[in-house]
This record gives sequence, structure tokens and C-alpha cells, in this order.
Amino acid sequence: MDNRTDTLPTSGDDFEHILQLCKQHLSKGRAKISDVFGTDLEVSSQGVWVNTSNGTKYLNAGGYGVFIHGARHPHVEQAVIKQIQTNPISSRILLEPTAAIAAQALINVAPKGLQHVHFAGSGAEATEAAIKLCRTLGRTRLITTKNGYHGKTMGALSVTANEVYQNPFRPLLDEVSCVGFGDLEALEEALKSGSKAAVIMEPIQGEGGVRIPPKGYLTAVKGLCEQYDALLILDEIQTGMGRLGKWWGADFEQVTPDIMLCGKGLSGGIVPVSAMVATAEVFKAFNRDPFIHTSTFSGAPIAMAAVKAAIEAIENDELIYKAEVLGQQIQEGLENIVAQYCPHLVKEIRGVALLIGVELYSPGLAGALIAELIERHLIVNYSLNAGAVLRFTPSAVMSQSDVVFLLEAFENACIALAEKYPSLNSVGVI
Repeated sequence: MDNRTDTLPTSGDDFEHILQLCKQHLSKGRAKISDVFGTDLEVSSQGVWVNTSNGTKYLNAGGYGVFIHGARHPHVEQAVIKQIQTNPISSRILLEPTAAIAAQALINVAPKGLQHVHFAGSGAEATEAAIKLCRTLGRTRLITTKNGYHGKTMGALSVTANEVYQNPFRPLLDEVSCVGFGDLEALEEALKSGSKAAVIMEPIQGEGGVRIPPKGYLTAVKGLCEQYDALLILDEIQTGMGRLGKWWGADFEQVTPDIMLCGKGLSGGIVPVSAMVATAEVFKAFNRDPFIHTSTFSGAPIAMAAVKAAIEAIENDELIYKAEVLGQQIQEGLENIVAQYCPHLVKEIRGVALLIGVELYSPGLAGALIAELIERHLIVNYSLNAGAVLRFTPSAVMSQSDVVFLLEAFENACIALAEKYPSLNSVGVI
């Protein structure tokens, strides 16, 4: 057996070695994905670009929504490096300042009325904290939305509406019901058909395929929650931190949820971190007993430095404004390309700012398009709850030349796809 463990790959010759390590010690399924995406090994990143051991550069318009700042934003990177060199992980006994300062920074940009923060390491952990907080207030019944995605830990998975992920791990949490996203009548029926509940939803469904609800939906949901004494958990893990051209999806309708979940861009693309933010009334159990829900790395100084710097970078670099402008430019470009080359293959393009979904007529077509894009050095993501939808979540630090590269890659990929499938008949969809 080859026991090399001391070096990272520096050339394409290392691919087979890494592939074998992945099969032996990580996941054979994960290794198999390389059959689709080729033999490049990701070894470094900067801004919107990912570099491989072969010397190839890929424009990252994916990253599952993490890189609103791009990779290694200088302000965030320097803040984290400084924290590593001073106090990266705290004793958890003495009062340590970075968590309090990061919490203040987050509350300053959160919807008005949210007051307390619990930091965690991932979006799923933030969801778990929210579910537990709801239980302290007697809300054991949960209402989620079809195609909603909130994570894959046991509690979060219970409200992630996809049997593909749920079935291997049943039984999950009891008293979970699911209603259509955007369906107010179904939500009201669920709210009045049982004990007091907590409603969890995204302002725009990300993994559900960039599903945008009708105007006024969040306001109406908040009203129904108040009417039936339910708690509203708004999952802004993917939609927050400026990706939608506002700090939060809630800001479009000036809605303040009882609990808001944050993540992805909260890290500044440097270290994992998430947060559950709540009103004082809802947070009271966690206020009374700081040990009722804990995690070793919750509020770690290295992550807190990233949070504070990430918020500062969004403000200093006007990334929210840039997200709105760039998103409109990119979406219009995608729409024009589809209209010209493959309207018979793409069902719809929809999005808000830098959260854009391209829905094809079948998951097979989506897979074919993502392969064409990878071949042209453009990274995008599948939607885990919508196999026919490719998700573009590019960075707000893109230059105009980066936008041109993205659109040219998409155009050439669409041309190639249309040559392979000149009609839906040729795909086998109809």
C-alpha cells in the first residue's frame, strides 16, 4: 500500500493517488463523481477563481452559496490570520470578547427585533438549535414546506422535505407536516389542525430549485403565525448576507421572524460558521441557562473574527448593491442565450440577484449541461431537491471580465447541448 500522507498534489499525475485515497478512506460514491467532472484536483482559490493541480482555472459560480465575498477575501482572511496568531480557540471558561462583538455586528444588520445570537458550525446545527428552542416554548409540532431544505442532521432532516434523504434514517421527529411553498390556504389548515406549532421555511427555496413565492407571501405567513400563536423560523442560510441584493430575504417585506437562521456567507468563505438569531422572548430559555444547548466550537474566536470581518467587508465593498446589479446582468445574459440557442431544452430561468436557477426539462438534461459547463471551466451546482435545476450562486466581487467569461461559457455549453439534442424528442422527454 502507498502510505504517502505528507504532501498535497502539485500536478495532474497525483490524481490517481488521490482518487484511490478517496475510495479507501472517504467515499467510493464521491470518487465516482470524478467520472463526470474530470481529473482536475482543486488545490487553491482566490476571488472567483479555483485553481487545480493541472494549472487550470475554473470560475466558481457555485460553492452552494458560500462565496458571496469570493474566496479568501483579504479583509476576512487577515482578520482570521490575526485571530489564529492570538487566540484561535478559547478556554470557554473566561469571558472572551470576539463572540460578543460578532453577535453585536450580526444583530446590527439583522431584521429589527432580533436580539440574541447562538453561534454554531453549520446551517444544520443552526436548524437543530432552532428546533430545540421552539421546544422550550412548547412547540413540538413543526410545519415545513415541500422541497424545503434545512440540513441533514436528524432534526434538520425531519424538516427537509425529500424522501431520498429521509428514508434511510427513519424514524425521524414526530409531528412534522409539510405544505406547499407559497400555499397560504394549506399553511392555515395545518396551523389550525393541531397543537401550537413552529413554521420553518426559506424566503426563496434554494435547494428546491430557486422557487420564488408570490409577492406578500412572507407577510401573510407571519400574519398566520401570529393568528395561530405559532413561531416563524426563517431559514436565511442561503438567501442571507446580501445574496438577494438585500441583507436578508425578510427585508423585501420588512418581516421579522421569531428565529432566523444564518450561514454560508456568514463565514466570509474562510471558516465554517452559522448562527441562530432570535427575539428576546423566544430566546429566554437559552438566556436563563447557557448550558442547555452547547457545542465545543460554538463561538470559537477564529470563527467570530470571520463573522465580524465578513459583515464589514459586505458593507465596505458595497457587495449588496453589487449583488443586485451583477445578478440582473447575469440573469438577463442567461435568458438571452437560452432564447437564442436552446429554448426547447430550458424550461425557465428565475432568480433574485445572485441566486439564479436554470430549470431544464429533465434532470438528465441538467446533468448534461453541468458537464458541458465544467468542460468550459465554469462551476455551478445541482439543486438537491430539484434535479432539473442548475443553481448559479456567483460572487459579488466578480469583475466585468468574469461576467463575460461566465456568459461565454454558458453560451458555448448551450450550443453544444443543442447540437446533441436538437429537440425534446431527441432527449426522450416527449
